[in-house]
Amino acid sequence: MKHVSVLLDAAVEVLNIKAEGIYVDGTFGRGGHSQRILEALSPQGKLICFDQDAEAISAGRTRWSDESRMTFIHRNFSELRSALSEIGIDSIDGMILDLGVSSPQLDEAERGFSYHQEGQLDMRMDQRQSLTAYDVVNTYSETDLRTYIYRYGEEKKAGRIAKLICKARAEEPIRTTLQLAEIIKKAFSPSERRDHHPARRTFQAIRIMVNNELGALEDVLPQAIELLAMDGVLSVITFHSLEDRIVKQIFQNYSGKCTCPPGLPVCVCGNKKIIKAPSAKVPDNAEIEANPRARSARLRYAIKLEG
Repeated sequence: MKHVSVLLDAAVEVLNIKAEGIYVDGTFGRGGHSQRILEALSPQGKLICFDQDAEAISAGRTRWSDESRMTFIHRNFSELRSALSEIGIDSIDGMILDLGVSSPQLDEAERGFSYHQEGQLDMRMDQRQSLTAYDVVNTYSETDLRTYIYRYGEEKKAGRIAKLICKARAEEPIRTTLQLAEIIKKAFSPSERRDHHPARRTFQAIRIMVNNELGALEDVLPQAIELLAMDGVLSVITFHSLEDRIVKQIFQNYSGKCTCPPGLPVCVCGNKKIIKAPSAKVPDNAEIEANPRARSARLRYAIKLEG
């Protein structure tokens, strides 16, 4: 399936691109947002593309082999500041983050992200790391599985699912995606399975664990805000409430909102208004109909008020 970038127009539009500016695509994927940014840049502009997935970087370098304005970096976006410093950049005019898993990753069964296709339990966005979904499913304690499935998948049946996983793996290792999906399905009644695939939330939780997605997001947002030049923009597309909550909270922290504990007679946190964060944007009905993946998407963006 061809990857269709969600909120493509809105996410690039809010960047308010300066033709000779320096921009970062922190989640290059298959280059949908990067292509739009390039179209707005002059020959003097620069676009730095990050992705921890080697296949995405390879595809980008092949497609844009003659594009002198682009630099590809095969690293997690959480290494933003150090990676940019290594190529002599200490200030940027904008950055875009399109979070979550990409369509090519979901469509390639061997990557182990999909509960619809048979593949080895992997789920690594960066194939260089050692931890896989197989390790999580087969070695984490029942308590840890319950905790993480509830926390990262917001799955109410986390306890039952963790128990079923541990029971199954005691007989033989759980090796494939469909094997795991069938185990999870047993925690749900037939009527509960009609609303959504019963494995969806658990697979999300395991993927987040394997790739430390929320930790990386918490790391990169302050770096990006601090690297922005005056009037620079950070544009972030989220796909579930956990991501959105982190983005909203960090934007609030940099928007001058007091973070002191309730009850203090005076503010002592000293928070300064460094950014302004307008209201979030969501896809319209036409985009959701054309691209169902957009259904849960939300765009938040922050504009730097001081350099």
